[in-house]
Amino acid sequence: MALPVLTRGPVGSTSLAAPSGHALLPLPLACVACGNSVGAAPQAICPNCLGPLEPVYDANRRLPSRDEIAIRPRSLWRYREWLPFAGAPVHAIDVGWTPLLESPPLAARLGVARLWLKLDAHSFPSLSFKDRVVATAINAAEAFGLDVIGCASTGNLANAVAAAAARAGKPAWIFVPYDLELGKLVATTVFSPRLVRVKGNYDDVNRLCAQVADRFGWGIVNVNLRAYYGEGSKTMAFEIVEQLGWRLPTAIVTPMAGGSLVTKLRKGFTEARAAGLVEGALPRQYGAQANGCAPIVRLAARGDDVLVPEVPHTIARSLAIGNPADGLFASRILRASGGAGQGVSDAELVAAIRLLAESTGVFAETAGGVTLAATIKLAEAGQLRPDDELVICITGNGLKSVEAVASTVLDAPLINPRITEVVALVASTTA
Repeated sequence: MALPVLTRGPVGSTSLAAPSGHALLPLPLACVACGNSVGAAPQAICPNCLGPLEPVYDANRRLPSRDEIAIRPRSLWRYREWLPFAGAPVHAIDVGWTPLLESPPLAARLGVARLWLKLDAHSFPSLSFKDRVVATAINAAEAFGLDVIGCASTGNLANAVAAAAARAGKPAWIFVPYDLELGKLVATTVFSPRLVRVKGNYDDVNRLCAQVADRFGWGIVNVNLRAYYGEGSKTMAFEIVEQLGWRLPTAIVTPMAGGSLVTKLRKGFTEARAAGLVEGALPRQYGAQANGCAPIVRLAARGDDVLVPEVPHTIARSLAIGNPADGLFASRILRASGGAGQGVSDAELVAAIRLLAESTGVFAETAGGVTLAATIKLAEAGQLRPDDELVICITGNGLKSVEAVASTVLDAPLINPRITEVVALVASTTA
């Protein structure tokens, strides 16, 4: 299969051109473990050794400069030379470029020089970082001629796939554990996919979806399209360094479910540095999980290479993957980067959701509570440094998991429509 060719038009218009006759072409894949090449295919597992497949990029392709990137549209496709396609994307061309919000109060509380929140909780269209991975996956499905897309999901991916499918006019089949939060179910069904609730946890759902992909030949984004899907996460790293003025942070804290975001952030930072867009040391990476489902945190703490699956028992359902596909790779990156994993209790994550809202005006879902709570514990343990420039990844919106902080409603007084009762309330708060 011919590799894509990079062409250059006028300054600032560097583009990916597919071989003649192809509007959109996925890059070929090769095994990370054994190097076996399998070409471009809706396939994520090496048939030779069962290792993970990843796209193969042309090492001689022309890469854009900072100035060329700066004048491109503000979406994840501004980094298209690092995404696994030749040709122009067809779907989700407006996804990405989420805010990077500095928070001096949190920096002071944690004892670091500066702190930013990477707010994929504000992502378009479904308010989570899963919009990034679905953007690349749905274009892969289009290129392979897969008319039906789907996923196994703990909630956020279900929302993102349903929204992307609706926008693209594609049918979608979405499989989720039966006990997801109502907000995530509604934010999926409103787009009218075929939503299927499965009696089991995420790992049960994922195994079922592997069979679905084989049986029906559908594009299950995090199963047979996983090699293309995962590359979308790298764009968060590119956005962070560009939004920091083409600088690398010194440390970054990420929630972990399957572990892929940790690995793809590392890949993105590494590729940005290799392209000469940034200089300096790569950041220390920290990964956060709820104690009720923390197989990667415990693996990193042990320091071995044997991931022990767990049965999830936590309100942080978006992170409740007991047998994470990228857990081993994520654990290795945490340790090699000088970082670590950190678990938190459900009570700590709820408190952190409220702290984040009260101090920054950002309402995060339970995964965001896990991430901030873990960052607080890392600071208390001396893992963070006074000169750190720290980024905390907030990957989903609080409206997706309002149950976690629903008790705050009980704090609101109920009064009659009388000014005297308001006066009494004001007096009670100033007493």
